[in-house]
Amino acid sequence: MGATKTDFFTNEQNDLASFTKALGHPARIAILQHLLKVQSCVCGDIVNELPLAQPTVSQHLKELKNAGIIKGTIEGNAICYCIDETTWNRYKNILENLFGSYKSNVKCC
Repeated sequence: MGATKTDFFTNEQNDLASFTKALGHPARIAILQHLLKVQSCVCGDIVNELPLAQPTVSQHLKELKNAGIIKGTIEGNAICYCIDETTWNRYKNILENLFGSYKSNVKCC
């Protein structure tokens, strides 16, 4: 079997690409901003905040959960979502290192 294109990059590069891909939709950013504001909530509350149908919000929540950015716990017949603090802090540090490595005043083009 041949190598996939991702095989040519480091684990950290592939991991960060997957993380940022999960952030790559404005609805997911809005969901994260809402969760940051309220700390945790059920899907129905998120649906009330966004101009999207419940199945669409659920799909975006699934993408964020699969990426490990959020986690959910069952409360009765609903799932309560919140930011996964471990993952959040990990990528916060990775992104701070990436953006912090830029040196201003460098001659460019």
